[in-house]
Amino acid sequence: MGTIDALIVLAILLGGLAFFLYGMNIMTNGLERMAGGKLESILKKASSNKVKGMALGCGVTAVIQSSSATTVMIVGLVGSGIMTLPETIGMLMGTNIGTTITPWITALPALGEAAESLNLDWLNLLKPSFFAPLIAVLGIVLIMFFSKKNRKNKDIGTICLGFAILMEGMELMSGAIKDVYEGQEETFKSVLSFFETPWIGIWLGLLIATLFTTIIQSSSASVGVLQALVLGGAIIPFKVAIPVILGFNIGTCVTAVISSLGANRNAKRVAVTHLIIKLFAVAICFIPFAFICLFDKNGILGNTVDVWSIAIFHTAFNIVTTAILLPFSKMFEKLAYIVVKDKKEASEQKVAFIDPILIQQSPSVALTECSNLTLEMCKLSKETVDVAIDNLYNYTPVIAESIADQEQLIDKYEDSLGTYLVQISSRALSDPDSRKISKLLHTIGDLERVSDHAMGILKVSEELKEKKIIFSDEAKKEIEIIANATKEILSITENAFLNNDLDVARRVEPLEQVIDKLIANTKSNHIVRLRAGACTIELGFVLSDLLNNYSRISDHCSNIAVAIIETAHNSFGTHEYLNMVKSSKDEYFESEYNTFSEKYFINVKN
Repeated sequence: MGTIDALIVLAILLGGLAFFLYGMNIMTNGLERMAGGKLESILKKASSNKVKGMALGCGVTAVIQSSSATTVMIVGLVGSGIMTLPETIGMLMGTNIGTTITPWITALPALGEAAESLNLDWLNLLKPSFFAPLIAVLGIVLIMFFSKKNRKNKDIGTICLGFAILMEGMELMSGAIKDVYEGQEETFKSVLSFFETPWIGIWLGLLIATLFTTIIQSSSASVGVLQALVLGGAIIPFKVAIPVILGFNIGTCVTAVISSLGANRNAKRVAVTHLIIKLFAVAICFIPFAFICLFDKNGILGNTVDVWSIAIFHTAFNIVTTAILLPFSKMFEKLAYIVVKDKKEASEQKVAFIDPILIQQSPSVALTECSNLTLEMCKLSKETVDVAIDNLYNYTPVIAESIADQEQLIDKYEDSLGTYLVQISSRALSDPDSRKISKLLHTIGDLERVSDHAMGILKVSEELKEKKIIFSDEAKKEIEIIANATKEILSITENAFLNNDLDVARRVEPLEQVIDKLIANTKSNHIVRLRAGACTIELGFVLSDLLNNYSRISDHCSNIAVAIIETAHNSFGTHEYLNMVKSSKDEYFESEYNTFSEKYFINVKN
């Protein structure tokens, strides 16, 4: 083979590898995007039941076709404080089994040889060279003609294209290797004979395979490359293939280890646990294999592997070692704590926020966690206002500190969530996830403002105590009515947001209008009392500040309710919606408005 021919073959080989990796990447991303936040809810079902955890880890990995993606997702969930290390050990073992499906898919090109040897032409219909182009056509049709109406069609089309590209990459690699192998059999044999050398060759094969998988960060892809070598005509004995496959399994752990760098200690422990499990699994197989190689008189391990035997060994290795190691989960947990020790002087973060790993690797899962954190933020905001309202006439430094701490915590929620959501929005997301981001971005600011007004109520409370100001009995009754209405609108808003209930959200605006009317009536009555000498100007300023806080809280509740409603209709025309409700004769609005007006009523004095 000339230099030019060799360069052409090398370019095809590298291009085939690029196609293979890219196809696997977009197929995995498409599968994960379709699964969306369901992946997180599935993973959260894991408990101390190791078998259940293993099944969940296996299932999720089989769905998204990437053990690295699942493992990194688990690292991120633990780093965020959503899961604990004991809950993940069974799942980590399950990912090892779930990833064994891909080699069976990449073995399909061998069906062509089976069709010829068995004289079964119908087997050719199962060859990727036949069905992969058809799947690619289906993918293009779904993306070009059906994706505008439904994003799910685009995701399915992306998965189809990813699979077709992956199989084309497999074909290119095996074809290029075949071109290289023809006429170079002796060179190949001399190289492989070195790897057959007991101990030295075995360890070298293990090391090279580990480094290769570390670089491409996918054991499934590495196994696919080995299968491509075999499809290309390379004669590889078991004594070479086995340590190479074991090395592939070690190398796939590196992705999780790298992703945990800079993460908290719990996330590091997950990555370390995954690596330890793999090392023990490889040791279980490698040590007996190495000794058998020394005494293999009959040359059983010298038999040549094919694509199916590679897939079988890869699957059997992971299933058998997982079954052996699963009962020792507690031991792996203890080893992780030995390797990654606690630092007594370090103060633990009271609130766990989203691990950046989740945003990079699993944006849909990260978005679900952002939603969960926003729910917590909503509860905190309501609780902060309730405490401030209940203690309006009972100001103490302890209560003030408690409300201030809560408000600062809510500020952290807003800052962190805003950053996360902007980062997630730059990733490829499904339409529902994109709408969810819009709703959350519209909501977190209003929730933070609500807590700010809790601080406003607290300042009024402090001023009442310091200046020894006392509202008249009539003013107190009016303030109590508005306070109760404000607490109810917060409860309705919280309920609507927590349950994403549109019917409940529609009750917010009528009550907001009633609160505005109550505040207007109270201000009018204050002027009457001022003229009658029953109130002072100074007290009026304090009352105005208090009422403004109540008014603004109800306004922000209205904004949140509108965001919930408009998200469901894929629109954020807040002003249009409010104008429509107020101007048109909406029977539901009128009914709820009348109900709240009867419940909360302040008579206007002349």
